[in-house]
Amino acid sequence: MSNFGKKVAELRKEKKISQAELAKQLKTSVSVVGRYERGEMIPSIEAAVKIAHILDATVGYLLGETDQVNVLKDSAMLDRLNDLDGFPQKDKECIVYALDAMIRDTKTRITYS
Repeated sequence: MSNFGKKVAELRKEKKISQAELAKQLKTSVSVVGRYERGEMIPSIEAAVKIAHILDATVGYLLGETDQVNVLKDSAMLDRLNDLDGFPQKDKECIVYALDAMIRDTKTRITYS
């Protein structure tokens, strides 16, 4: 079973969605969903995006690019990142530096609490 297929199967089961229901939402057959999950078939990009949406995940998670299922699905966080992307490079560096320091301090506080 491919990493993609394994993650699809795990998320589908966590969400209590049958292969038949996933197939219906994808407008495909149960055998195709089964082949995805067993790693016998690779979905198109469009199908992978639909699967991620249905399972409330990201394509990056399904592909193994991240261990976080919902990374960057928070629209407020995405808005902040989009704002940051429009800033001059020097400002971006300062903001990221400050953010890294706050994250490090919070992790330290949590570890020693």
